[in-house]
Amino acid sequence: MSVSIQDSTQICAGFRAFADPLRLQIIELLRSQELCVCELCEQLEVNQSKLSFHLKNLKDANLVNSRQQGRWMYYSLNLVQFVILEQYLAEYRHLGTILPAQTCE
Repeated sequence: MSVSIQDSTQICAGFRAFADPLRLQIIELLRSQELCVCELCEQLEVNQSKLSFHLKNLKDANLVNSRQQGRWMYYSLNLVQFVILEQYLAEYRHLGTILPAQTCE
């Protein structure tokens, strides 16, 4: 699998987004259903400005979709991006056992 510059940028953004505990909690909450930003704030016990920062990171990484209904934003997982990240990692399974590098003496 050859990764283009654009693909590598999206893959990096996706893995970078996973590097924060609060963003992982958001992803876990969205695993089973779409949620309103107010529901996420309540369940995570964080203020909306902090949550908005993390949702923007997830959205920039293409891991979540958003839609507006009335005055509220609703978020859901973008499963297509999860599949892209999963396929990227799956390519390494085909390498078999990777041995540690030998040191020069």
